[in-house]
Parts: sequence; C-alpha cells; structure tokens
Amino acid sequence: MKAIEKLEERLGKIVRESSILTEILNNVQNPKQLEKVVGRIEGILTTGEKIEYLAVQKKPLINISPDSLVLTNKRIIIFRPANMGLTLNFSDILWKDVKDCHIKEGFLGTDFFIKGINKERGVIPNLPKDQARKLYRIAQEREEEMIEVRRQRSMEESRAGAANVVVSGGDNDSKPSGNDDPMQKLKQLKELLENDLISQEEFDNKKKEILNSL
Repeated sequence: MKAIEKLEERLGKIVRESSILTEILNNVQNPKQLEKVVGRIEGILTTGEKIEYLAVQKKPLINISPDSLVLTNKRIIIFRPANMGLTLNFSDILWKDVKDCHIKEGFLGTDFFIKGINKERGVIPNLPKDQARKLYRIAQEREEEMIEVRRQRSMEESRAGAANVVVSGGDNDSKPSGNDDPMQKLKQLKELLENDLISQEEFDNKKKEILNSL
C-alpha cells in the first residue's frame, strides 16, 4: 500500500490533472512497471510539461522489459528498454510534427502507430486495448489542435504575403517595377479572395489601386 501511495504522490506532480492520475492508476497497469516509467520521465519533462496519459506494453508471453508510451501536453515520448533492461533508448516527437496516430487492435493486444509530417516514426505493439484506446483519443484531440494551429499559421503567412500586393498609390508606386507584375498581383488577390483571406471590399479596393497604377 505504501508503494502505491508513493507512486501516486510522484505521479501527482507530473500529470495534468487529478482525474488523469486516477485513471492511470485504476486502468489495471502494473504498479512496478508504472514506477519505472515515472522514474524515467521525471528527469526529462520540460518546464510546464505534464503527462496526459501513459501506457506500458503487455507482451503475450513474458513481459520482460516492456516498451512504454507517454503522451504529454507537448510531445509523444517512447521508451524502449534494450539488453534485457540494462540499457534504455527513448525517442520523442512534438505534437506539431505529428501527422497521424492510429491503432490496430488484434487478438493479443493493440498496436499504436505514429506517423510524422515528414516520415514514419514507428509503432508500439502489444499495448492493452483499453489503454491504447485512451491514448488514441488523446492523440486525436491533440492532432485537431495542431491542425488548427497550422491553419492559423498558414493564414498569417498568406496575409503577410498579401502585404506585398498592397499598392499605396504614392508617386513612388505609380509605376510598377520589373518585379511588380500587375497581372501577378491581381492573380494573388483573387487567390486570397477565393480562400476567404480578404473580403470582397478589400479585393475591390486593391484591384482598383493596381489598375490605377498602370
């Protein structure tokens, strides 16, 4: 009992909220294996980083030196023991670099796949089904957040690019330079309008300015 209480105290410092702590402890995961994962992760969490959920691999026959998967509010962390647990390798991927996470349920366990934006990052096999489903749900929520972040960033970049299309109408702008092709500017304006990055009124005003500068 004291070991469980000690583990709960240590986990309580690095999980996002108490409900997650309760869920981790109650989801039939081996306390000794959880303690090892906690010991591994305590030293690598960055400022403000909290655990969203974690799961330990359950191999079909002998569950010696299992892999573990940790989702935090900033990244995915994979721990892979080697040499019968004598050494430990870990890798991570920031949520902003994650393209997709999905699971494949089998008879003996569930495989968790992680795909990065630029390349495949790996798979953690033989996770318990309930834990894998929880990991998947959290991953989907994070993916949706990152899609919105990337969308907002793309819009900001497009708006920044649109600044180069603006024609002030002053004396220095009355004639287009070799790099200021009016047709290209009009094409860019139309693309911005079609992607709802500028209003129809903005489009009409800028179009008028470009045509007046000819």
